[in-house]
Amino acid sequence: MPYLAAAVVLLGVLCLLNLLLTIGILRRMREQAVSAERSAGSLFVLGPGSSIGEFSAVTTSGEPVSHDTLAGVVGFFSADCEACHELLPRFVEHARKLGRENVLAVLGGGDEAAVEALGQVARVVVADLDGGPVARAFRNTWTPALYLIGDDHRVVATGARMEELPLPDRRDRTRDRASDHDGDRTPDRARARTPDRARARDSDGDRDGHRDRERVAGKGQR
Repeated sequence: MPYLAAAVVLLGVLCLLNLLLTIGILRRMREQAVSAERSAGSLFVLGPGSSIGEFSAVTTSGEPVSHDTLAGVVGFFSADCEACHELLPRFVEHARKLGRENVLAVLGGGDEAAVEALGQVARVVVADLDGGPVARAFRNTWTPALYLIGDDHRVVATGARMEELPLPDRRDRTRDRASDHDGDRTPDRARARTPDRARARDSDGDRDGHRDRERVAGKGQR
């Protein structure tokens, strides 16, 4: 009898462990499925090449923003979104490199700390939790969501992390500016060398003419 009771208890423990393991596997599979959908961009209604809807809003600094003035990086955040707070430092870092006029942050809900951090490096629009008119123009319903907008006001790329956007590296921009600067100086160098070469040719011509006169004079004396 004691052996039977022990077997029943052991069987019950094994069944419980099996149930917990099954739940863990199912949860892991669900997380992977959500991650795959997010990486595939299925959560973005507007993809590369899509046009943005018309909208108008005012930033926390009183600046008007609209479809016609929008270009660069647009980020959607929510005050109650843990992933948004994790993304915030990287977003601020990249925004500082890109320049305030090239970054728009839309924050749903009130979060004074986030508004202060974003306001130093980006234009900030505070909206309702649904993102307000800007989110409706993008047809965006989840956060964090990042968009790279071209000069033609069309979507270039989307992502949930800054690394997913094809942003130019600051070193590349510095290298390009240096190359342009060198290109501007090249004609000046060429113009500076041209008179020197002309003067050198004139000097050589004068010496040749002087030698010819000396030979003629020598023949005349003989």
